[in-house]
Amino acid sequence: MEISGTFQRTLLAALLVNHDRLVLTESLIGELWEHNPPRNAENALQAHISRLRRRLRGVDPARKSPRFLSMPSGYRLCLNGDAFDADVFTHALLDVRANPSNNPLEMIGKLRTALTLWRGPTFGGTLGGFICQAAAVRYKEYRAAALERLYEAELMIGRHNEIVAELSELVESESLNERLCQQLMVALYRCGRQRDALAVYQRMRARLMDELGVEPSPVLQKCQMAILAHDAVLQPRPAPVPSLT
Repeated sequence: MEISGTFQRTLLAALLVNHDRLVLTESLIGELWEHNPPRNAENALQAHISRLRRRLRGVDPARKSPRFLSMPSGYRLCLNGDAFDADVFTHALLDVRANPSNNPLEMIGKLRTALTLWRGPTFGGTLGGFICQAAAVRYKEYRAAALERLYEAELMIGRHNEIVAELSELVESESLNERLCQQLMVALYRCGRQRDALAVYQRMRARLMDELGVEPSPVLQKCQMAILAHDAVLQPRPAPVPSLT
């Protein structure tokens, strides 16, 4: 379903991130118009809700329970168990976090499946107001955490060759993520590309200095020194031998 119009997209996004919870009328007015609401803001909001309700009803005309519940103080969008990509993704990440001793292959499978749910900018690039912007920051942080855990697991089982291209692209797009940078440096070093690993560090250092005026973190500096020293700590740990007893 394609939702046209900035107001409609923003309204749907704000309700989705709070699905099955009441969103106050005042909050939705602020989300749509920020500091310049129209004189009849509540009526205008009701009109947008009505249009959105009709659009959603057209998607699933056989649905008996209402998508929207109107209350004296606001509105609630009811999913009633329907899948919401952001929830599926977040639950997968929380599951991996809650079970850090999982088999790395199982962890990799869960995280890669969850990350396929990202198909573009959050909310399709809709900026919205505080509700949408706060949710977009939160989801971006979750995605970064999932990527970091994914490549940590990939390095753990010695897949440095397989992830160099993916990490290289991510380090360019997630330009200030030092953890992904560190993982790329380690992967390149394990592939026998020490010079490239050190070049990645220098590019990250230049970005940090240009954009934030700071040096790389002690962790990233330590990684650079380990590469220069050919420290054995950079090599993958041997897989544990399964017990026969």
